[in-house]
Order: sequence, then C-alpha cells, then structure tokens
Amino acid sequence: MIDKLERIAERCHEVERQIADPDIMKDINRYKELMQEHSQLRDTVDEFNRYKQIEQEVEDARALMEAENDPDMLEMAREELQSLESRREESMQTLRTLLIPKDPLDGKNIIMEIRAGTGGEEAALFASDLYRMYSRYAETNSWKIEVMSSNETGIGGFKEIAFSISGKNVYGNLRYESGVHRVQRIPATESGGRIHTSAVTVAVLPEAEEADIEINQEDLKIDVYRSSGPGGQSVNTTDSAVRITHLPTGTVVTCQDEKSQHKNKAKALRVLRARLYEEEERKRREERAEARKSQVGSGDRSERIRTYNYPQNRVTDHRINLTLHKLEQVMQGELNEIIENLKYSARQEYLKEAE
Repeated sequence: MIDKLERIAERCHEVERQIADPDIMKDINRYKELMQEHSQLRDTVDEFNRYKQIEQEVEDARALMEAENDPDMLEMAREELQSLESRREESMQTLRTLLIPKDPLDGKNIIMEIRAGTGGEEAALFASDLYRMYSRYAETNSWKIEVMSSNETGIGGFKEIAFSISGKNVYGNLRYESGVHRVQRIPATESGGRIHTSAVTVAVLPEAEEADIEINQEDLKIDVYRSSGPGGQSVNTTDSAVRITHLPTGTVVTCQDEKSQHKNKAKALRVLRARLYEEEERKRREERAEARKSQVGSGDRSERIRTYNYPQNRVTDHRINLTLHKLEQVMQGELNEIIENLKYSARQEYLKEAE
C-alpha cells in the first residue's frame, strides 16, 4: 500500500510539472485533463504527507522514551505515543478509503424515473412528494432539473415522472436511491383515519452521451400522436407526442410534455439512451461483481430500500438499518445524512471485501 501511495505522489508531482509547462497551457483540452487528474490525486497525496509526518513523530516519541529516565517525563512520552499511534491509524483508514477506485459513472448526470406502485391515488401523490424532495435536494446542491416526461393524475399526483438532474457528482450522490420507497400515512382521500401503506419505485439512470452507447435508427419504431392530460383532456391539437420503441430490447419511451414534436423526440431519445446504457452497466456489474452480492444499493428496482412513516415522523433505510425521526426535514430535501451514511457503508463493504 505504501508503494502504491509513493507512486501516486510521484504522479501528482509529475502532473504539477506538466501543468506549469507553458506549452501544455496552450492546449486547453490537455490542460483541463491534467487539472482534473491533479484534483483527484491531491487529496490522497495530502493525506499521505500527513501520515508520513505522524509516522516521523511516532519514531521521535519512541526514541525519546528510550533515552528518558525521569518517570514523569516517561509517562508523558508514553501518553503522547499512544495519541500519535491512534492518529496514525485514523490516517491509514482515511488512505484506505481514498484508494478505493472511483466509479467512472459517479460524475455523470442522471435521469430519474419515479413511478407510482401499489396504493392507487395515494401512491401517485407520494410519487409527487418524492419528486419535490429530490428537486429541493438538487436545489441545495445547485443542480439543474429538467422534466423529461410526466403522467399526472387529476389531484396533483404522478403516475410516473422522468426528469434529468445535471451538475457536479450527481450520480455519485443519488445512485443508491434506486428501489422501492414505501410510505405509511393517512391518505388525504381517507375519511376513516386509517393508515395506508403505498409504494413508489425509483430508478436512477446515469445519463449516457452519444459516445457511450450507439443507437441505430433502423432499430427504432417512432410513433407520433396527440398529447392528452389528466382525464383524457386534449393538451394541444397537433401530433406532438412521441413514442419510441427500441425493437431489439422492446424498451418503450414516451414523451408529450413539450408542444414541439422535435423536442419531445429529443427528450425521449435521451431517456432511451439512459435506459439502454443502465442495462448494459447492470450486466457489466453482474459479470464483474458476482462476489460482491452484499454491496449496498444493488440498483435492483424491486428491492424495498426505505420506509417513510408519517405518524411516527420516521424514515428508515432498511439496507443500513438507519432510522431518523425527522421525516418532515427529509421530505423538504434534507437528504445529506442518509446519503452520506449510504456512501460510508458502501466504502466499508468494499474495504471489508478487499481485505
């Protein structure tokens, strides 16, 4: 491990030398690549320097103990050594975490799909609540949201909604949200005051660039039709809605939110590309991760991952046994505590399996 860290430090110094080269600075793309690499290496190198400094202090403390005869001074040196050894172990744990390979998908934007499951209108209303929750979380991170397609109910819910989120490290933060979200509460439509349990499915798809996945036009069946809203009312009088079927996989994407057929087609293609890319990634993960079945957040959409209990003001993430009694704040988009615990748990799982 130390050898690997030394190589990383050497590479970081080499990148710094290249960044300072006037010829490199003239090549904007190369300069950006080097700056990005330097940013990725810097945290590890800084922590490694801290570790080496503590290691030197440990050696100095041991030498002092060997040379010291005074009992009081010896006891002080022993306490100092214990403190230094504890700090050294903490630094080593941090370095182990920093050496975990970065998932190349973490920096990607996403397309999130939320679908009402069991529970009828109440599930659709909760789908709307989740959309609002993720929207507010995105706002706190200065991320941009764009609705791709939606299917509203007459009372403000969503049978389904798909939207993109773009910004810094979006997939890295929201990747563990895929799965079944269960809600327990008294529905607004319930007159008897009984608590109902409903479910909503969330899918988080890393958004694919055209270079990531190739779609052949001959593999697509594209239908256009007239948009309609809740209750079947006409949204407009032109055939602007688009349905794209990917014939090899049977994947169907529809989009009708825009008045322009061209814009609806472009959005539908983005969603289709993301779904096909995510499916390819899922297969690749299965091929290379058969031994890592315990990984937090497998991305399985049928996995029940979280329960939102309104009467008890409780949110429970079942994968990491985390319970928070702050449901109102979570529904307002305060997701950091849950997300950071999920990421920490995933790192710990990786380190355990790497031993």
